[in-house]
Amino acid sequence: QVRLLESGGGLVQAGGSLRLSCAVSTRVFSSYNMGWFRQAPGKEREFVAAINRSGANVVYADSVKGRFSISRDNEKNSLYLQMNNLKPEDSAVYYCAADPKASVRAGIVGRIVYDYEFWGQGTQVTVSS
Repeated sequence: QVRLLESGGGLVQAGGSLRLSCAVSTRVFSSYNMGWFRQAPGKEREFVAAINRSGANVVYADSVKGRFSISRDNEKNSLYLQMNNLKPEDSAVYYCAADPKASVRAGIVGRIVYDYEFWGQGTQVTVSS
């Protein structure tokens, strides 16, 4: 059973920064594509950022491009999301997700919920204006 545990959320003022972490309990972390999603109250879960197995290919939602940065450390089985210049509309529960089928995706990193099989419980990010 693969488990994902997010941390690093909290309350921050607009313009501030937070760094989210996701610890993944698996021996094959380096074989997974990884992603961050978020869900605000009353809204659907939406894509934020994703990274391929090696970390060489990253993709972002337009709404966070230039402000957020996704990275991973395969030796530590960890995924990160550095969030800068936060805005009130970034407030949501943030989830990390793992795609164990990365090897059959020909280098394509998924942007939709159904591309990912394993999910964490989420961490709350609240940005005050």
